Amino acid sequence: MSFNNSSTSSSGSNSTSSGSGSSYEITSSGTNDQGNYYCSRDYGIGAANDNSYHYSNTDGSYYYSNPNGSTYYNSGSGYFNYTPPQDK
Repeated sequence: MSFNNSSTSSSGSNSTSSGSGSSYEITSSGTNDQGNYYCSRDYGIGAANDNSYHYSNTDGSYYYSNPNGSTYYNSGSGYFNYTPPQDK
């Protein structure tokens, strides 16, 4: 489940979106030298997790670190793990 975050391409446009009720700014995205895609998002000061991101690997696995503090991992071959947000 490791991900090498050395990017060979990245977005410098800092895109924004407000779909599905939560607005965010894409602060970084790209594909590393293994062909794995990542995207880092800033949901603002109200988010429980100020370092939200996701990545998708060429083996079909993917991982989400969500703005509410939850995480989700899917191996792409049947295994998945969800961790709910932690109470503060």
